[in-house]
Amino acid sequence: MKKSQKILDHMGSTELVANLFRATQTDEKLRRENIAGKDMANKAHYEVGAKVRQTIKELGGTMPENLPTPDKSIRQIEREQKKQLGQD
Repeated sequence: MKKSQKILDHMGSTELVANLFRATQTDEKLRRENIAGKDMANKAHYEVGAKVRQTIKELGGTMPENLPTPDKSIRQIEREQKKQLGQD
């Protein structure tokens, strides 16, 4: 990926949903436990991410790094659609 590209634009729906779940659960944990400071927030983020990964594994799901990568990013698809509609 190029530096200007966003990783979320290159994920399939399963990986996007897992990331959204991880992010929302981390946010809830930070609020619920009044976690402050970068180091503590990073630790909480890591812990939630590890639990999400463990759950995927226990359920027999495909780990994110083994999921297929879409051929095109969301931005590429949006550009193509605009071009087809003559909006470019």
